[in-house]
Amino acid sequence: MDEEIHERVRDRIKAIPRGRVATYGDIADLAKAPSPRLVGRILNEDGHDLPWQRVLKADGTCAPHLRDTQLQLLHEEGVPNLDGKVDLREYRWEDAREKADEEPGLW
Repeated sequence: MDEEIHERVRDRIKAIPRGRVATYGDIADLAKAPSPRLVGRILNEDGHDLPWQRVLKADGTCAPHLRDTQLQLLHEEGVPNLDGKVDLREYRWEDAREKADEEPGLW
């Protein structure tokens, strides 16, 4: 794995503020990583010291094996959920929201 991409992903995850969330795809876009799956891999292998709970699937849900712990940690940060789903329109990190609202480019 490219060490530069690895560190960019870690840096973007570290930057997500308390009370906000981003998706794996948001982090991949912001870090210019090739895919959201790579973000998940980095979190799995080297995310123990990161605010991993702030990274969600594209539909605002948690990975099933982390669901209860992740939702509890988010609740403690002031991020509610409805039936296990976080409202991304309300709680998405502003940096990620701006990126998601951009028009897709040609590249």
